[in-house]
Amino acid sequence: QVQLVESGGGLVQAGGSLRLSCAASGRTFSTYGMGWFRQAPGKEREFVGGISRNFGYIYYADSVKGRFTISRDNAKNTVYLQMNSLKPEDTAIYYCAAGAVHGSKYPEDFASWGQGTQVTVSS
Repeated sequence: QVQLVESGGGLVQAGGSLRLSCAASGRTFSTYGMGWFRQAPGKEREFVGGISRNFGYIYYADSVKGRFTISRDNAKNTVYLQMNSLKPEDTAIYYCAAGAVHGSKYPEDFASWGQGTQVTVSS
């Protein structure tokens, strides 16, 4: 498995931007599909977006499509989540995850998880 550490969270006003990073340890990062999930207080963890191991497939939840962008740099063992036009409803803990199931949106298909980073969007 791969170890993941997220960073880049914080407090931002509505309409603002943040970029989250997820650094992975190990030499097998490029073999994993990567996903971003989030969990707001009192709610279930929900899928945000994912990127295949070879960059060929990037997919998003409808709620963030057009505002969030996922990218990865396999040379740096890092995946990114660029978040623009943030809304208060985007407030949550954001997690990155590594998995082997192509195109999955389900948490159970991701075997490795980071500890999460808090994103708070004020109105």
